[in-house]
Amino acid sequence: MGEVRLTSAETARGAAQAPGPASGRKETGGDPAGKGAGGGRETGRGSTRSRRGAAFAVWYLRAVTFVNFLSAVWLSLGQDLRRHNTADFYTPYLLTAGFASGLFSLLLAVTMGRRKRAAWILNLAVSGALLLAFAVAAFAPCTGGEWNMCYPEFRDHAQNWVSLGLTAAFVGALLLGRREFYARGDRSNPALATVVAAAGLLVTSLVAALLVGVTNTDPDASEATFLARWRYGVMRLITLAPDSRIHNAITPPGWVDVAINFMSMMLLLAVLFAAFRSRRAVDPITAEDEERLRALLARQGERDSLGYFALRREKSVIWSPTGKAAVTYRVVGGVSLASGDPIGDPEAWPGAIDPWLAEAREHGWVPAVMGASEEAGQVYARHGLDALELGDEAIVETDEFTLEGRAMRTVRQAYNRVKRAGYTVRIRRHADIPAGEMDQLVRRADDWRDGATERGFSMALGRLGDPGDGQCVMLECTDGRGELRAVLSFVPWGPKGLSLDLMRRDRDSENGLMEFMVIELLERSKEIGITQVSLNFAMFRSVFERGSRLGAGPVLRMWRSLLSFFSRWWQIESLYRANAKYRPIWEPRFMLFEKSSDLLRIGIAAGRAEGFLEAPGLPKWLHRRHLETRR
Repeated sequence: MGEVRLTSAETARGAAQAPGPASGRKETGGDPAGKGAGGGRETGRGSTRSRRGAAFAVWYLRAVTFVNFLSAVWLSLGQDLRRHNTADFYTPYLLTAGFASGLFSLLLAVTMGRRKRAAWILNLAVSGALLLAFAVAAFAPCTGGEWNMCYPEFRDHAQNWVSLGLTAAFVGALLLGRREFYARGDRSNPALATVVAAAGLLVTSLVAALLVGVTNTDPDASEATFLARWRYGVMRLITLAPDSRIHNAITPPGWVDVAINFMSMMLLLAVLFAAFRSRRAVDPITAEDEERLRALLARQGERDSLGYFALRREKSVIWSPTGKAAVTYRVVGGVSLASGDPIGDPEAWPGAIDPWLAEAREHGWVPAVMGASEEAGQVYARHGLDALELGDEAIVETDEFTLEGRAMRTVRQAYNRVKRAGYTVRIRRHADIPAGEMDQLVRRADDWRDGATERGFSMALGRLGDPGDGQCVMLECTDGRGELRAVLSFVPWGPKGLSLDLMRRDRDSENGLMEFMVIELLERSKEIGITQVSLNFAMFRSVFERGSRLGAGPVLRMWRSLLSFFSRWWQIESLYRANAKYRPIWEPRFMLFEKSSDLLRIGIAAGRAEGFLEAPGLPKWLHRRHLETRR
């Protein structure tokens, strides 16, 4: 079953969309041995021989990348390689044996490592053509005449035979591992790559013609027409040395040729990036999906405080075959980023995790999970994912919360100070707020947002005042004159819990207003039938807690100091201390990933999803949504 799902993620996804029968059987994902699509780290779909062939091809490109970058800093090595490339044949992708060639081979190595089918086709075409040329040069008989294909100089140099052997080994590895390169790109990639190539060549050639015209030092420069300069730029872009006939009355400085060649390399990389781009858009949650997710949350929602955030509408969903569980995710920068635990019955989780991982591999996405609980982390670990503790979630049991005691003295004084200033809190379900009042609350929340960037993904709903969120709870804080000063919004966490979603306040209001509102909710929780409240998420809480203790080791103290330094911008330590004042129960949350080498990419994708990083060139108004980071 695991192999079937890995071969056709779309089939698994389609089968999962239909509500399954209430069979009552356990869903194990079809691979208890852990050797298929979701059972472990083995993601190959062919034999051991094909996996080894694919691994050799990838490592070959990595080795060539290393040689290219090494030759860029080791000048004598670079000169030797370039001399061999000029006078003799050499192995694929060394090219000019420098930094630009290193970027080119690095891109090919990365895309091949992600099992991109388009990258395999390009590598096979290029290396196959080189191998054919090597074979002709090495073995073609010297017959003389017009069609003589004999190159006796090839046979006189030992390095050429080494090149022939390496190229043959690379081509053989590509053919042997062809079944391992299955990841499909976006359907628009060929058209996009064509547009990038055509537009890029036009723009760069015009820039090159302008540079040549401005810097031309030839005595007869006045005789060089714009068309001649443009032809020189085009030929320089597509070759390292334009035809000598184009040099008439054109003698630019050496740095101009270097600049044109640099533009050429950047254009080539842009075209390859467009051609190898992963599928970007997936189907968002439909109205039917949302209805089914709400039904699962009604039955199993108390398991995960982040479960309601699965209803963010820019997410996609994959269902288990029986419809008893689902994984919600969003694709950001080639990362399939799930958040929280799978929704539904834990026994059915593997049935949803398998097709999610299969779809990620089918499209060359990196699978990752943000904010998973320990229970979900163990299930994901059985599917080949590693865990990294992100921090802890602060959960307060309302029956156990009290302001009494010496430990709560500072909190009690701050609460009483705000209360004496005349502030009051109103608590209502969203469904009980009239539409006109809700519109006003939404406008004020937008006005109080910290900055123009919307934030939130794994611990924020992404909207406020939606009619479907009637069971959410709104806290409205007014001052002594009855003016609205702050709002808090909580989403349901099962029948008797709440999870913090949105936190906004007027910057001119009293300090400690948010703490005052949270305490009001905790002390009046019986009015709305609440027994537990999930508050903010404290990243790396254990580091701050253990690092401040007597006897903490030097590594832990250094790590704590580093986090304290970054807290000047990202409020890492202040969030931990703000949570700790309620004396909560700390529940660890984890990030799940497949390869440690993907951590940087996952971190960037998570930063973009949460709103801390923005993709360049996108207007901020396109991202305007009613959401806020849990912090």
